[in-house]
Amino acid sequence: MKHFDCYKDNQDIPLLADFLRIIAEDNRLKIICLLKNGERCVCEIQKLLALPQNLISHHLKVLKDFGLLFSRKDGLKMYYSLSDKNLNKYKKQLNNYLK
Repeated sequence: MKHFDCYKDNQDIPLLADFLRIIAEDNRLKIICLLKNGERCVCEIQKLLALPQNLISHHLKVLKDFGLLFSRKDGLKMYYSLSDKNLNKYKKQLNNYLK
């Protein structure tokens, strides 16, 4: 059986480590779980997590800046949804390292 050094010459590891740090924060992971069944407005997320709006906005910005969320504005409300493509990319990378 061939030995594979997953850390050798792999440029994906720093980005995957960033992904893990981002989702390791409790509230961000909760937001991802809330959005797995579809889009929600910030007010819904705030009610469900019982956190101040500014803290919810901070976590949403971190997730969006990393490419894990999409946003759209409808009137005065901002809606967020998961970027399944990017989330699946990181899940696949992680699975490859853990095999």
